[in-house]
Amino acid sequence: MVKIGDSLNPIRFERISGESVVVTSLAGEWSVVSASEFERLVAGTPVDFDLRRELVAKQILRSGNDLFDQHMLATKMAFRYRNIAAMCGLHIFVVTLRCEHSCHYCQVSRRTSNRTEFDMGSDVAVAAIDRVFESPSDSLKIEFQGGEPLLNFDLIEFVVRQATSRAHSEGRRVDFVIASNLALLDDRIIEFAREFNVYFSTSLDGPQDLHNKARPRPGGDSYERAVAGIARIQHELGRDRVSALMTTGTESLKQGKSIIDLYVSLGLREIFLRQMSPFGFAARRERYRRSGGAKWIYFYLGGLDYIIELNRSGKQLAELTAASYLRKMLRNDIGGYVDLMSPTGAGLATLVYNYDGDVYMSDEGRMLREMGDKSFCLGDVRAKSFSQLLSHPTLQRAVSDSFTWSSTSCHRCAFEPFCGADPVYHQATQSRFAGYKPISDFCGRTKAIVPELMRRYREDAFCHDLFESWADL
Repeated sequence: MVKIGDSLNPIRFERISGESVVVTSLAGEWSVVSASEFERLVAGTPVDFDLRRELVAKQILRSGNDLFDQHMLATKMAFRYRNIAAMCGLHIFVVTLRCEHSCHYCQVSRRTSNRTEFDMGSDVAVAAIDRVFESPSDSLKIEFQGGEPLLNFDLIEFVVRQATSRAHSEGRRVDFVIASNLALLDDRIIEFAREFNVYFSTSLDGPQDLHNKARPRPGGDSYERAVAGIARIQHELGRDRVSALMTTGTESLKQGKSIIDLYVSLGLREIFLRQMSPFGFAARRERYRRSGGAKWIYFYLGGLDYIIELNRSGKQLAELTAASYLRKMLRNDIGGYVDLMSPTGAGLATLVYNYDGDVYMSDEGRMLREMGDKSFCLGDVRAKSFSQLLSHPTLQRAVSDSFTWSSTSCHRCAFEPFCGADPVYHQATQSRFAGYKPISDFCGRTKAIVPELMRRYREDAFCHDLFESWADL
């Protein structure tokens, strides 16, 4: 029962399926109550003892001890944002724009394989390494992207050797990831990856016909090379040394189960049912519009259901969109997925060093530049220190605009603690950093997915345990 002196802390709430209302605290803890229970809470009339105990523990309901409740809420909020001070753990080196693939939805507007003027030079690489080790994070990750980064593998070798030496001398950890289509994987690359514990991330859109159509290359064998590369890395380096992600095109919408089955058959433990981003060739050809919005949400929720059933039958596969939301929902953590961070992870969690020396707040910010918009460029890596890059007015504005709990579009939304801001996405789609969230697909995805995750977590004991494991990925 509600006791004398109980009252509600500041909350956000929204009616979801049926007669249920989700209530969230300022620290992102949540509960789902019936409409009648919510009415009693607002009116200050008695509720069930177990419900009261849950709401007090989550600082949704304030007991008579105001000072203790306030301290607990403040502590949880501080814990939620604890990792912001360890800025820029992820550093992306765009070592070339060249690529031998011609993907229809390429987000970076790749260049042909003979255009070496789009390769990063050693002077840019050396300056970028300096910026990496000026960042305060003890755990660093360098990711090589393109184009196809293996077309400039000599530079990758140079950066890995230099960064490994620096990390050893400074007592810091540095990990390496190559984001590649794996078509150029050979013995030299495998042996180098073995020596320096390099990981690989690749693209796998689905079965052979779908993948080859979406990612054409000379010879028409992009699928065969990707699958062979995945198998080789798993066999020679270890199962955990390669991951894959897919991009949802118009053809993908019809093949959700076959895409998921492929990942399971290849022994991959994770899948990212990723919506196409509104950058590069994807935006120019309007493929983003034809495969996004409600169509993608329908595809995603069907895929999530199928993945849950596969896990129920003993086949282990995690879905990373859900995992990103669940980390925020179940671990009081803003998470590590840049798109879903608030304040923005662009510039705070990651920096991108382009082949020409320009530094961008995120990979998507670099992609936007290829469309003619340099809004997220912070300057030249050879001319600015790490602290100068982070004090750039553009980054300060983006951070200010991305505190969702102070946004006029977000601060009353019950799903705000689980969403993000993504100023790059909103600049690309609405030409302003903050965006107007009621018409944003970004906002719509969160409002569609989070209630479904809540429902499954609460109503299905298997999903409860499964989601708990995904939250720790």
